[in-house]
Amino acid sequence: MLGQYLKQGISHRKGLYFSRPAVENRGCPKVKIPTSASPYFAKSRGCFYLSGMKAIETSPGKVFPPSELVLKPDGSVYHLGLQPDQIADTLLIAGDPARVEKIASRFDRIDHRVHNREFVTLTGELGGKRLTALSTGIGTDNIDIVINELDALRNINLEKRTVRSERRPLNIIRIGTSGALNADIDTGSFVLSRYAVGLDGVMHFYGSEYESDEAELAQSYAAHTGWSIRGLRPYAVRSDAKLNELLNPSGAFTEGITATACGFYGPQGRVLRIPAAMPQINDRMSNFSFRDLPMANYEMESSALFALGGLLGHACTTVCLIIANRLQNTFLADYKPRMEVLIDAVLERVTAGEG
Repeated sequence: MLGQYLKQGISHRKGLYFSRPAVENRGCPKVKIPTSASPYFAKSRGCFYLSGMKAIETSPGKVFPPSELVLKPDGSVYHLGLQPDQIADTLLIAGDPARVEKIASRFDRIDHRVHNREFVTLTGELGGKRLTALSTGIGTDNIDIVINELDALRNINLEKRTVRSERRPLNIIRIGTSGALNADIDTGSFVLSRYAVGLDGVMHFYGSEYESDEAELAQSYAAHTGWSIRGLRPYAVRSDAKLNELLNPSGAFTEGITATACGFYGPQGRVLRIPAAMPQINDRMSNFSFRDLPMANYEMESSALFALGGLLGHACTTVCLIIANRLQNTFLADYKPRMEVLIDAVLERVTAGEG
């Protein structure tokens, strides 16, 4: 069924897997795996691959004051307007509130509908699985709000303002739109983000430690592109391996590296009336790759999603519909039929999978 959904307009490449010397190499490129990193490797198709940032730990005795954990008078979190029982274990997020309505229109029933500012949340059930569809608005600044408040709903006792003793992870899948940075990825294709390169700066405000491959990717990207934006250092973070396997078991999605920009125009190399600081950035990115993964696409949310979600112990990934190709100078004006296909494909995998 999934292959039928994805057949039209798809180009694809295999993702990168890492095999340990102790495991038979079944077509997986070998890399040296440091002993200290071994807890962060997961097995798939006979291979081992990196599976996410190390989650932080917060003292269960810590009490969050009202100025830091901001709640509404009804006890809901401030921006999302949600109570803990109004979200499911698995969330499908999108920037566009209208896309969230499209996702939830497939549910068998809707139990909760909450709308506050640009954040629309619908929680219900599909095929016996409880799901939440939530709109985030645009950008990593909104992702900062969404992930922190979702984690508070999940892992903080809002009445006592203390961390819960038992961690309760979430599965968060972003269904987005993006522009291709590779001439071989046509509009109408679907891209799954194995890594995100953050060109946004959000994570510079958090205490975080990146794994060796993430640091290497960030350094390689900066060197390859001749990065020269003063005061903004690119960072890199990987998505959740288990979710990627769930969504793309047959390799039908293109897999690659996603560049997360802090804006739509200049930060993505678009020039209208103001000149760009790095006029050749897109051309330089188009021929960048890291460990056989190509630089695939631009969007505006995934770096903060993967990094904040990973630090807080949640599984996060992104799959996007390509609606523009920046190298071909093409744009898919009527992209909504392909988005319907992507939504159906993701829901099929999520409801068929475990968790």
